[in-house]
Amino acid sequence: MSVPTATRAAVLTAHGEPLAIEELPLPGEIEPGAAIVKVDCATLCATDVHIWSGAMSFPGMLPMVLGHEMVGTVVAAGPGTVDALGRPVQPGQRIGWSESTCGHCYGCTVVRNPVACSNRGYGFLQRSDRFPFSTAGLAEYDYVTPGAQKLLLPEDVKDTWAASAGCAVKTVLHAFDRAGGVRTGSTVLVQGAGALGIVATAVASASGARTVITVGAPDSRLELAKRFGADVTIGLDGDADSRRAAVMEATGGRGADLVLDLAGAPGVGAEAVDAAAFGGTFVIVGTTGPRPDPIALGTIMGKELNVLGSLNGDIGDYHDSVEFLRAFQSRFPWDELFSAPVGLSGASEALAAMSRLEQVKAVVHPWLP
Repeated sequence: MSVPTATRAAVLTAHGEPLAIEELPLPGEIEPGAAIVKVDCATLCATDVHIWSGAMSFPGMLPMVLGHEMVGTVVAAGPGTVDALGRPVQPGQRIGWSESTCGHCYGCTVVRNPVACSNRGYGFLQRSDRFPFSTAGLAEYDYVTPGAQKLLLPEDVKDTWAASAGCAVKTVLHAFDRAGGVRTGSTVLVQGAGALGIVATAVASASGARTVITVGAPDSRLELAKRFGADVTIGLDGDADSRRAAVMEATGGRGADLVLDLAGAPGVGAEAVDAAAFGGTFVIVGTTGPRPDPIALGTIMGKELNVLGSLNGDIGDYHDSVEFLRAFQSRFPWDELFSAPVGLSGASEALAAMSRLEQVKAVVHPWLP
């Protein structure tokens, strides 16, 4: 296959507007450690929806190509290109890739945590009018930079699964790792029934929780959560007090040992603190941005709660996510998370459908019409 010099991509030029199909350049010379990849599949997550709608925005971020969950086939690789496990990356191989890191900032060298990299490139942090132009999912080809964390993918993990592992699944596994895992026989409360919440429900169930409670909407999502291991589901038709009462009933009056905010909705923090058991852990995953959210500090003190933040994950979480999906493919119906694929021309409507909660995870195959 000849090495392409340009690619079609769906570009976000204004929040809330349809994506524009544009042609973006690809580098004429591939750097050592880099690769040009034909994008086979991209899955969209809630962050893509928030950016598209304008609910999440950064100064100077547009224009950009959305999509930070993707897999593809290597077309060409620069000298010395290897994946995160040191395996050579060669044309014809299927890879996924995670955020890029610089390797020399305070976060990389002193904190030694890829999530703390101050120069982290991750889908929505890279403009499409500057080098390297095309690095995200909604494009036919991507330039996978030297600093991007690459992973050769096993054959028995589907494209959609592997793509979602690049953000949604690894974000969940990272949060459970931050919490110290799930104590066997404990109770877990999952706030949110989107993709993150449903995956978290599966992780809690597979980890040996006695009772898994999933809170969210609409009802179709809660029915899906049951197929992913939820023992109890609670809708959003009542108020916070009724939801707390339902949690207490399900936990014998103790509250939940582990609570995970995967919804990010106003008031979710206060509900989490109220529903947590004495000595419990509350992990904040879904709440983003500077919006204040009142929480009773006295309750945190009185219950001796552990409150943790969790931001996405790193290449280790990505690797573990692929293996988790692979290991539990006979237990959980992963395919039910994904909608029928569309091409780049259908990406705008897919984002809109996700914003209306009509799809859990939209799928884009850039080479479809």
